[in-house]
Amino acid sequence: MNLTALLWVIALTLTPTLELRASIPYAILGAGLSPWAAGALGVAANTALAPLVWIFLDKALHLFLRIGWFSRLWERYAERKRASLQRLVDRYGVLGLALFIGVPLPGTGVYSGAVAAYLLGYRFRDYMLASFLGCLLAGAAVTAVVASGSEVFAFVYKH
Repeated sequence: MNLTALLWVIALTLTPTLELRASIPYAILGAGLSPWAAGALGVAANTALAPLVWIFLDKALHLFLRIGWFSRLWERYAERKRASLQRLVDRYGVLGLALFIGVPLPGTGVYSGAVAAYLLGYRFRDYMLASFLGCLLAGAAVTAVVASGSEVFAFVYKH
Protein backbone atom coordinates (compact mmCIF):
# COMPACT_ATOMS: atom_id res chain seq x y z
CA MET A 1 0.00 0.00 0.00
CA ASN A 2 1.31 3.41 -0.86
CA LEU A 3 1.26 6.61 1.16
CA THR A 4 -1.43 8.22 -1.00
CA ALA A 5 -3.86 5.37 -0.31
CA LEU A 6 -3.08 5.56 3.40
CA LEU A 7 -3.80 9.30 3.43
CA TRP A 8 -7.07 8.72 1.57
CA VAL A 9 -8.17 6.20 4.19
CA ILE A 10 -7.38 8.68 6.96
CA ALA A 11 -9.06 11.55 5.10
CA LEU A 12 -12.24 9.52 4.60
CA THR A 13 -12.22 8.60 8.29
CA LEU A 14 -11.96 12.25 9.29
CA THR A 15 -14.78 13.38 6.99
CA PRO A 16 -18.09 14.08 8.75
CA THR A 17 -20.89 11.66 7.81
CA LEU A 18 -18.42 9.28 6.11
CA GLU A 19 -16.03 8.25 8.88
CA LEU A 20 -15.56 4.46 9.16
CA ARG A 21 -18.53 3.75 6.89
CA ALA A 22 -16.47 4.94 3.92
CA SER A 23 -12.85 4.53 4.95
CA ILE A 24 -12.90 0.82 5.77
CA PRO A 25 -14.60 -0.24 2.50
CA TYR A 26 -12.14 1.94 0.58
CA ALA A 27 -9.17 0.53 2.52
CA ILE A 28 -10.18 -3.08 1.85
CA LEU A 29 -11.62 -2.84 -1.64
CA GLY A 30 -9.77 0.13 -3.10
CA ALA A 31 -6.41 0.22 -1.34
CA GLY A 32 -6.01 -3.52 -0.88
CA LEU A 33 -5.48 -3.55 2.89
CA SER A 34 -6.29 -6.66 4.84
CA PRO A 35 -9.51 -6.42 6.87
CA TRP A 36 -7.45 -6.37 10.09
CA ALA A 37 -5.25 -3.51 8.90
CA ALA A 38 -8.19 -1.58 7.47
CA GLY A 39 -10.19 -1.92 10.67
CA ALA A 40 -7.25 -1.01 12.90
CA LEU A 41 -6.32 2.04 10.79
CA GLY A 42 -9.92 3.25 10.64
CA VAL A 43 -10.52 2.81 14.37
CA ALA A 44 -7.22 4.50 15.25
CA ALA A 45 -7.91 7.51 13.02
CA ASN A 46 -11.52 7.80 14.18
CA THR A 47 -10.50 7.56 17.84
CA ALA A 48 -7.79 10.20 17.32
CA LEU A 49 -10.45 12.48 15.85
CA ALA A 50 -12.62 12.41 18.99
CA PRO A 51 -10.65 14.84 21.20
CA LEU A 52 -10.21 17.25 18.30
CA VAL A 53 -13.94 17.36 17.66
CA TRP A 54 -14.65 17.85 21.38
CA ILE A 55 -12.21 20.76 21.68
CA PHE A 56 -13.36 22.40 18.45
CA LEU A 57 -17.01 22.02 19.39
CA ASP A 58 -16.46 23.62 22.77
CA LYS A 59 -14.42 26.56 21.43
CA ALA A 60 -16.42 27.20 18.26
CA LEU A 61 -19.79 26.88 19.95
CA HIS A 62 -18.94 29.49 22.56
CA LEU A 63 -17.93 31.83 19.77
CA PHE A 64 -21.04 31.25 17.64
CA LEU A 65 -23.50 31.42 20.55
CA ARG A 66 -22.76 35.14 20.72
CA ILE A 67 -24.72 35.52 17.47
CA GLY A 68 -28.41 35.93 18.28
CA TRP A 69 -29.98 33.94 15.44
CA PHE A 70 -27.44 31.11 15.84
CA SER A 71 -28.05 30.96 19.57
CA ARG A 72 -31.81 30.61 19.05
CA LEU A 73 -31.33 27.96 16.37
CA TRP A 74 -28.87 26.07 18.58
CA GLU A 75 -31.25 26.10 21.55
CA ARG A 76 -34.07 24.56 19.49
CA TYR A 77 -31.76 21.95 18.01
CA ALA A 78 -30.15 21.19 21.36
CA GLU A 79 -33.46 20.69 23.13
CA ARG A 80 -34.74 18.25 20.50
CA LYS A 81 -31.50 16.27 20.45
CA ARG A 82 -31.25 16.22 24.22
CA ALA A 83 -34.80 14.90 24.53
CA SER A 84 -34.24 12.15 21.96
CA LEU A 85 -30.96 10.96 23.48
CA GLN A 86 -31.74 11.37 27.16
CA ARG A 87 -33.56 8.02 27.55
CA LEU A 88 -30.72 6.06 25.96
CA VAL A 89 -28.13 7.76 28.13
CA ASP A 90 -30.20 7.57 31.32
CA ARG A 91 -30.64 3.86 30.81
CA TYR A 92 -27.17 2.85 29.62
CA GLY A 93 -24.83 5.74 30.53
CA VAL A 94 -21.50 5.77 28.74
CA LEU A 95 -22.41 2.52 26.97
CA GLY A 96 -25.53 4.21 25.58
CA LEU A 97 -23.40 6.94 24.05
CA ALA A 98 -20.96 4.30 22.77
CA LEU A 99 -23.86 2.50 21.06
CA PHE A 100 -25.00 5.77 19.52
CA ILE A 101 -21.50 6.42 18.18
CA GLY A 102 -20.91 2.81 17.16
CA VAL A 103 -24.00 2.10 15.09
CA PRO A 104 -22.71 2.65 11.54
CA LEU A 105 -25.72 4.57 10.25
CA PRO A 106 -26.03 8.10 8.89
CA GLY A 107 -26.27 10.66 11.69
CA THR A 108 -24.12 8.68 14.10
CA GLY A 109 -20.39 8.61 14.70
CA VAL A 110 -17.75 10.63 16.50
CA TYR A 111 -19.03 14.00 15.31
CA SER A 112 -22.63 13.35 16.34
CA GLY A 113 -21.43 11.66 19.51
CA ALA A 114 -19.46 14.77 20.49
CA VAL A 115 -22.55 16.94 20.05
CA ALA A 116 -24.65 14.47 22.03
CA ALA A 117 -22.07 14.25 24.83
CA TYR A 118 -21.77 18.02 24.95
CA LEU A 119 -25.54 18.48 25.12
CA LEU A 120 -25.92 15.87 27.83
CA GLY A 121 -23.15 17.30 29.99
CA TYR A 122 -20.68 14.44 29.69
CA ARG A 123 -17.20 14.83 31.06
CA PHE A 124 -14.38 14.70 28.53
CA ARG A 125 -13.03 11.36 29.77
CA ASP A 126 -16.48 9.73 29.63
CA TYR A 127 -16.91 11.00 26.07
CA MET A 128 -13.48 9.64 25.15
CA LEU A 129 -14.33 6.22 26.59
CA ALA A 130 -17.65 6.18 24.72
CA SER A 131 -15.91 7.29 21.51
CA PHE A 132 -13.28 4.58 21.77
CA LEU A 133 -15.87 1.87 22.43
CA GLY A 134 -18.13 3.25 19.70
CA CYS A 135 -15.28 3.35 17.18
CA LEU A 136 -14.39 -0.26 18.02
CA LEU A 137 -18.01 -1.31 17.54
CA ALA A 138 -18.44 0.56 14.25
CA GLY A 139 -15.05 -0.57 12.98
CA ALA A 140 -15.79 -4.22 13.75
CA ALA A 141 -19.25 -4.05 12.17
CA VAL A 142 -18.15 -2.31 8.97
CA THR A 143 -15.06 -4.50 8.60
CA ALA A 144 -17.09 -7.68 9.07
CA VAL A 145 -19.69 -6.62 6.51
CA VAL A 146 -17.15 -5.56 3.91
CA ALA A 147 -14.80 -8.51 4.46
CA SER A 148 -17.61 -11.05 4.31
CA GLY A 149 -19.38 -9.59 1.33
CA SER A 150 -16.81 -7.73 -0.69
CA GLU A 151 -18.08 -9.29 -3.91
CA VAL A 152 -21.29 -7.32 -3.42
CA PHE A 153 -19.23 -4.18 -4.12
CA ALA A 154 -17.42 -5.63 -7.16
CA PHE A 155 -19.34 -3.32 -9.50
CA VAL A 156 -17.76 -0.31 -7.74
CA TYR A 157 -14.12 -1.39 -7.44
CA LYS A 158 -11.95 -3.42 -9.78
CA HIS A 159 -9.77 -5.97 -7.98
